[in-house]
Amino acid sequence: MPDRIPCEFFLIRYVPDPVKGEFTNIGVLLREAGQPDRTHVRFTREWARVRCLDADADIGLLEALEGEIGARLQLGASAAATPDAAPKPILSILSIIEDTFSNSIQMTEARACLAENVAAELDLLMKMYVEPLKIKQAHKRTGRAAIAAALRTRFERAGVWALMRKRIAASIYTQPGDPMKIDCGYRPNGVIKMFHAVSLEADVEAAKVLAWSAPRLREGVQRVENATLELTAVVEPLRSVSARTSAKNQPEDRQPSGESSALEELDDESSERYRFGVETMESQQIRVVTINDLARAAETARIDLRL
Repeated sequence: MPDRIPCEFFLIRYVPDPVKGEFTNIGVLLREAGQPDRTHVRFTREWARVRCLDADADIGLLEALEGEIGARLQLGASAAATPDAAPKPILSILSIIEDTFSNSIQMTEARACLAENVAAELDLLMKMYVEPLKIKQAHKRTGRAAIAAALRTRFERAGVWALMRKRIAASIYTQPGDPMKIDCGYRPNGVIKMFHAVSLEADVEAAKVLAWSAPRLREGVQRVENATLELTAVVEPLRSVSARTSAKNQPEDRQPSGESSALEELDDESSERYRFGVETMESQQIRVVTINDLARAAETARIDLRL
């Protein structure tokens, strides 16, 4: 059996009312003991429990905190080269939390653990302390939510998610009042690469909005960042869209043979809608990939960011 790695972890908690003391764990910070430059952070993706505690919780701000902590950890890695600097990354994180959230975000005292693999240990700690108990459900996430979750998962596995910008406000590059938020992006050299989940399952409105916005985003990125924009839309595979469309329109009892042509027409309609959405985005120089291509995109990001 390989030697286990001594580690310590901290739980990050959301405490909407410090007087009552009610809380829910929203993340884990894990570091190798005596190696402050090897510190990892991960937040939950399921915010239902936070909303139960506080219906007015700013989920976007909480999600942004994960990226801010990850960025501070990267900056603090070089400063942790000497023993005297070891506590600084954690102190920096505590400073972010205190300045931004006062007492509504708290971090526990360090707890010791032994890990065979740091990444696997982080997964285990998230399951034990943060993620809600998974109960088998009849439905699963579909549409844009499923694509966005797959996008994040792939970039997390490649180790680049913490270094990426999230929920990028289009108004920075277009005009004030633009409500669009691009899911994520990063900048290697003189190119800004942005990724956005677009579902073509129900309609093509999101595709049309992104296509309409693309020239303005491209112009704004050149003006504001002095960089070229490479915009990628991530969509479902055509096969999954057609399959779900048929399933939605298939009753529990077997369809009479006379209605099979109607189902074929529905498949044809969904396929035509899908192709229209893809071609509309590609006509505006948007690169369109499916969920199946995300592993390659994440690996490219890892190389671009020199990880």
